[in-house]
This record gives sequence, structure tokens and C-alpha cells, in this order.
Amino acid sequence: MSNSIFGIGASGLAAAQAGIATAGHNISNAATPGYNRQQIVQTTQIPQYSGIGFLGQGVQVETVRRIYDGFLANQVMAAEMQGGELSAYYARIQAIDRVLSDQNAGLSPALQEFFNRVQDVASDPAASVTRQALLSAAESLVARFHSIDGQLAEMQNGVAQLLRGSITNINAYTQQIATLNQDILLVQAGGNGNQPPNDMLDQRDALIAALNLEIRATVVKQDDGSYNVFVGNGQALVMGPQAFGLQAIPSLANPGRTDVGYVTPGGVIALREDNLQGGKLGGLLKFRTLSLDGAQDAVGRIALGLAETFNAQHRLGQDLAGALGGDFFAAATPNVVAHTLNSPASTLSASISDSNALPPALGDYKFSFDGSNYTLMRLSDNVSVSSASAPTLAAPMLLDGVSVTGASLNAGESFLIQPARNGARDIALAINDPRRIAAASPLKTAAALANSGAGKIVGGEVTARTGLPLAASPGGDITLVYDSALKQFNVTGGPGGVLVFDPATESAGKTFSFAVPGGYSFTLSGVPAHNDSFSISSNVGSVADNRNALLLGALQMKNTLMNGSASYQSAYSQLVGEVGNKTRQLQVTSSAQASLIEQVKSEREAVSGVNLDEEAANLLRYQQAYQASGKVMQIANSLFATLLDIAR
Repeated sequence: MSNSIFGIGASGLAAAQAGIATAGHNISNAATPGYNRQQIVQTTQIPQYSGIGFLGQGVQVETVRRIYDGFLANQVMAAEMQGGELSAYYARIQAIDRVLSDQNAGLSPALQEFFNRVQDVASDPAASVTRQALLSAAESLVARFHSIDGQLAEMQNGVAQLLRGSITNINAYTQQIATLNQDILLVQAGGNGNQPPNDMLDQRDALIAALNLEIRATVVKQDDGSYNVFVGNGQALVMGPQAFGLQAIPSLANPGRTDVGYVTPGGVIALREDNLQGGKLGGLLKFRTLSLDGAQDAVGRIALGLAETFNAQHRLGQDLAGALGGDFFAAATPNVVAHTLNSPASTLSASISDSNALPPALGDYKFSFDGSNYTLMRLSDNVSVSSASAPTLAAPMLLDGVSVTGASLNAGESFLIQPARNGARDIALAINDPRRIAAASPLKTAAALANSGAGKIVGGEVTARTGLPLAASPGGDITLVYDSALKQFNVTGGPGGVLVFDPATESAGKTFSFAVPGGYSFTLSGVPAHNDSFSISSNVGSVADNRNALLLGALQMKNTLMNGSASYQSAYSQLVGEVGNKTRQLQVTSSAQASLIEQVKSEREAVSGVNLDEEAANLLRYQQAYQASGKVMQIANSLFATLLDIAR
């Protein structure tokens, strides 16, 4: 009997000791990230049969159980994964928002200052000080484009570095998970597979959670207790004790861009961006594709549109020396990138035929040759044009204002075309002499001094340079002589012919256009007398003429971008608004996600977290159990001593 009582007391001591050790372990790890509290599981030992029935043989500790709720753990992991994506996106887009919306360093004040100086030249076209001020404002505007593009390009480089860092973290986590898979299998095998290595399981789950902060990972638990981990479209990062890595690689289509590759025994395979969701990596990829690329393209399109339209109007004017205007800005050309697998001898020439035709959702284009057809495709929605003949300068291939004017490539090769990516980077000032600003119109109109009627002629707009200046053309000046009987002007020079004009119904004014010279409009009004003469001639010596400067200034408010739906300023305001709205949306969403994370964490901690008050109570309870078991052994010892005394 005493032996049985000794055994019962000893088992109680062992169980209480295990309980105290477990409670102490919980207390020690109360602040350990990823730790799940543990508790001992006690069962009675097999009882011993006696004549009076089965007598208990004490207690045994069956296992130390980890208080773990997989559902709650997965909820926390999913919430943190989404939070990681939102945080990475929000942190980056804030930088774009600051750059674009800055009241001093943004593009809007520089554009406004530039057109203010254009208006100053229109007010005083002969003054050298206003002309020099316009060139200075133009230089500042160009510098502002360069500054904004430089900051956006730096963000591109920053994203590439962050992607590499995230990939490094992912590889480190997967290697540790694979190692723990192996260690857990070995430990469980040493314990006959019956006892779970709780702390190692916690470490592995914590690594899975950390991995999901970087990228969305799918975990499949195997029968032997190991984890297989997959990302993307089913690419395995962990298979039992074996880890597979990701790698930052240059994009095949655009070697200057960093893509994510999957390392296999046969080489590295590029993964599609849309398959890499969640976590910091997914947030960075979304930010780059959905916001950063678009912002750089949008600013570049404004630079392209400004250069194209301002140059076009400036070329229709005349400078102080009497020469026709040239380009005011040097415009960028599309960024053409050869596919990595192209032959070095393959070439492609592309240009922007019409910046206004570039779509609002501007993206990249792909030009390819399959051996039979040449195809120019808009990658955002796969709209394309094709031809069996290679494009040439005389027969270009056109899509959305993107013009491919020359191509030499082999079957299966392709080029990436980014129409506006370098627009802000490469815009430059094409003139540096204030006298070369073409503020005047190259043509002027006049009524002959000998006219006796009340007819008037007013010059309009030059729409093309062809045939200018008139002084150098074979026909020279254009003369209009009125025939009152036929109610028409007889035209000498220029296109010749007659212009019908009836003062009875058209004295308020009638506008005419000549295709020669080039394109010119003018308005006749009043009541001319018979043989009254009017002239259209080269504008020689008219340094005070401001007609072309007024037309240049009017470009500020014209809708010359995005298929005629936006001006320079409104296009920029639209970009600032889109980025600002997205930033605000991400701010609100990130804040809500942070609250959700705290909520699900609290729910998990209520189940799996360490409660120090509860553990303190457990310590007291196990201490008392230990003391009581010791008392049982003391009584057993006393009984055994009594038996010995009787035996003497």
C-alpha cells in the first residue's frame, strides 16, 4: 500500500513540476512574437485492481499542448498580408503626391509663369526684356519638367531596390521554413511522432506570417506535419525540407526594368506581375504599374504636347529678323527598347505623329513580327494594327498617334515602345536668341491708299508654312481688286481666281482662306468701291506685330491633349487629382486595415496569448499541488515507518 501511495505522490509531484515549468515558460515568452501559450494535458494512470475495486495509481502528463487556433491565425496572417500591400503602396504614392501637388515645385506654377511671359511678349513684342524673360521662363519650365521626371525616375530605381530587398527576405524565410520542416520531422521521429515540438511549430508559423508580409503565400500541410508553400500561379517556394528561391531579374521585354523570377534547376523563369499579389512585394509591383508608370507617362505627354503644339504655332510666326519661326522646344522621341532575345542588328524607328491622339490611359506599345505580319499593339487592351509589309518613312504604321516609320527585325522578335516615358526628361529649349522668338505673323494685309470705298481687310491666321515668305515666292504679293458689277474680288498672285463678296448681305464681314500660300485666312468687310484694291504681302519690318504671340498665348487654354479633352494645365490638374484621390483612398483603406489587424490580433491573443494573471494563478495552483503531493509522500513514509516498527 505504501509503495502505491509513494507512486501516487511521486506522479503528483512530477505533474505539478511539469505544470510549474510550463507556466514559467509561458510567462518568460509573454512578449515573444508568434508565441502561443502552452498547457499540460493530464490524465489518470492505469488503475490497479483489488478486491474492493480499481484503485487509482496517480496522474501522468500526457503532453504539453499548444493553444493554437488555425482559423484565427490565418485571419491575422491574411489581414497582415493585405496590410503589408496597402502600406507599401501608400508609402510610395505619397511621394508622387508630394512631388506633383507642390505649390512651388510642381508643374502648374512653372506653366503659368511661362504663359504669363508669353503674354508679356504679346503686349510688347519689340522689347528685348520681355523676350529674354520669356526665354528664362521657358528654361525654368524645362528644368521643372526635368526635375519632376528625375524624381519619378529615382522612385523607379527605389522600387527596383525595394523589390530586391523583398526578394532577399522571401528567400531567407523560405530557407528557414524548409530547415524547420526538416528539424520538426527529426524531433518528432525521435519522440515516436507523438509529442509536438511546440516552440518549433511557433517559429515556423511566425516565419509563414513574416513571409506573407512580403508576398501572399499558400500553405499546404502534409501528412507528416511539414509545410509546402506556394506563391504566384502555383510556384513552390518550399517542398518539405527543400526551398526554392525567387530572383530579381531584368525584364526580357525591357532590360532596364526589374522583374521577379522563379529559380528552377533549368534556369530562371520570369513570373507575371499580376500573379504576385499581396504583401510588400505585391504592393510595390502594383504601385509601379498602376501609379508610377502612369504618372511618368502623363507628365511626359504634357511635355510632348507642349513641345508639339507650341512649336507648330511658333513655326507659323516671324521673328525680329523677318525669318519664319523655328522650333521653340526640342521634343523627345519615344523610348524604344529591344527585346533581350532580339538580334543586335534588328532596329526600329518610332515617332509621335500626333500627341493629341495619345489615349488618356497611356501605356506601352509592342511592335512585333511573326514572320508574316508586322503588328503594333497597345498593351493595355491588346488593340492592334497589322501589315504584311514593313513600315517605312513613306508608309508608316500608326496607332494612337504612335508612328512606326522603319523596322528591320527577324521573325519572333519584338520591340517595346513607350511613347511618352522620356517626354519630360528629354524636352529642351531649342532657341537661345530672344530675337528668334516668332511673335509676328509672316503676312500682313492692307487697303490701297487710293481706295474710295469703305471696304476693309483684316489678316487672320497662318495655318501652314508652305509658300512663305511671299517675297520669295514666284507670285509675290497677292492683290485683291473689287469688281462692283460682278460683286467679286479678282485675285492676282497666290491661288488666283475670284472671291465672291456682296456688300448688301456680307458687309459685316466674310472670312476667306487661301490654300496658297500654305494656309491663310483673312476677313473682308464694309462696302468697297469699284476697283478698290487690297493686298496680302510679306510682313517686312513689323517688329511691333504681336499676332502670332497672341496665338501662342491662346494655346494655354486650348484642349490640345487627350483627343481634344484637356489643355496642358487641365491635364496636369487631372493627374494631380487622380494621384491625390488614390493617395487618400489608400490612406483610408490602410487605416481601416490597421484597425482590422488589431481586432483579429486581439481575438487571437484572447485564445493563444499569454495572460500573466492566469499564469500567476496557475503557478500558485501547481505549487499547492506540489506541496500536497509532497504531503502524500510524507504520509506514505510515516505509514511505512509504522509498519517497520510493528515488524520489530
